Amino acid sequence: MSVEVLDGATIVSFVEDEEAFNEMLKEFQSLRVFETHFGIDVKRDPDELAHVYDSLFVKFDHDANGAVDLEEFRKETKQMMLAMANGLGFLPVQMVLEEDSFLKKAVQREAIKMDA
Repeated sequence: MSVEVLDGATIVSFVEDEEAFNEMLKEFQSLRVFETHFGIDVKRDPDELAHVYDSLFVKFDHDANGAVDLEEFRKETKQMMLAMANGLGFLPVQMVLEEDSFLKKAVQREAIKMDA
């Protein structure tokens, strides 16, 4: 983990970089966010887990065909990240970021651009 400074523009720039965003999506798809707590498997209430996944599925399945395709996943993920950027605004904030998190990747991408 590391402490980084970022603002909404960092996230927007990352989302607008199609190559970087699509690479992050591949990694994001494989996460098991609800089954782990800081990387340790935990037992969740099956009904609670089903409810969370059902509500996410409805939100992501735009064409209501019973499946979430890559483009639907991409659009919803992009919307969530832009909402996060909007919430941060233009004022820089310090955040503790995990090394492989999408926010850390956004900060690293911005640092590379500034060095160039």
